[in-house]
Amino acid sequence: MNKSIYKIFSLDGPWGQAPGGGSNKPGGYNNPESIDDLLKDLKNKYNFKMPFKGGAKGFSILLMIALILWALTGFYRVEPDEQGVELLFGKWNESTTAPGLHYFFPTPIGKVLTPKVEAIRKINVGFRSNGDLTRDVLEESLMLTSDQNISDLDYTVLFRVKDAGQFLFNLRDPEETVKVISESVLREVVGKTRLEDLLTVSRQSVERESRTILQDLLDEYEAGILIQSIQLQDVNPPKEVIDAFDDVQKARQDKEKTVNQAEAYSNTIVPEARGKAEKILQEAEGYKNKLIKQAEGEASRFTQVLKTYQSAEETTRKRIYLETMRDVLSNSTKVMIDNDSGNGVVPYLPLNELTKNKNNGSVNEN
Repeated sequence: MNKSIYKIFSLDGPWGQAPGGGSNKPGGYNNPESIDDLLKDLKNKYNFKMPFKGGAKGFSILLMIALILWALTGFYRVEPDEQGVELLFGKWNESTTAPGLHYFFPTPIGKVLTPKVEAIRKINVGFRSNGDLTRDVLEESLMLTSDQNISDLDYTVLFRVKDAGQFLFNLRDPEETVKVISESVLREVVGKTRLEDLLTVSRQSVERESRTILQDLLDEYEAGILIQSIQLQDVNPPKEVIDAFDDVQKARQDKEKTVNQAEAYSNTIVPEARGKAEKILQEAEGYKNKLIKQAEGEASRFTQVLKTYQSAEETTRKRIYLETMRDVLSNSTKVMIDNDSGNGVVPYLPLNELTKNKNNGSVNEN
């Protein structure tokens, strides 16, 4: 080190004074104004450029620059998948900020947390999985149904953060809270459902109802959590009775198969029977109408004959007699001869030909 500089900075007193109170040499730096002289000497001797002039004014400028730089640290950015949580002296101000550029008090007065809120989080209840290995947790999965049966039910809760401030500060352990509340909700819903329905037709309704109740409870606790879905992974009877239950299920399936076959047969036979019955009814209706028309025709014919008879009784009586005799004798094979018409000689009659003609005539009439 240069000797002159060593002499300047080796002074024992605060302003270049010796321990005894006097100066080490005449003209020593024994007052505040001497600082300016010292800086000038450094500048002149060593061409040392100071960023500001010495004294209170230079210190004020430096302090102002430091304050501006410190204030600029209050700007912060929230990403699209985040929410900003502002803390003033370590206390949350009950609000969250949306994605974008914001300003808040810089450290240590203020602090900003930006947790991820769009990521889907998952909680497994009733089982634990580690890669390909899955372990059943019976104290979580065994639930009682409405028909006093026990079900082994594993499910998964999918959720995300809805309000970052509530999620961070209103609950000590949000994920454990979701797990415990969801288990309580599932036990309530399963307790109102029959085991057979839970295994077959009621899975989706159980998921929907459980999600609604769980979301209502979390909103009541102001947990800042949005439940995406509750998915039933595996629903079975306990392992001790699963074989017997499978036999019951097979018997139930056979029953349903037989019922379906019977219904299919019924759906085939009943329409055919109904068609035949309708056909018989229509034929009977046609026969009825035919008889009615025939009776009406006969009655009309009789009425016409009666009117004719009343207008000419003798002629009508004779015509009716002749027509009746014609109808009666037309099918007879007997031949009648009037004895008074001849002179005692029996005429030659070709009876075989007459009989043959009679038969041919009757056939032709038919």
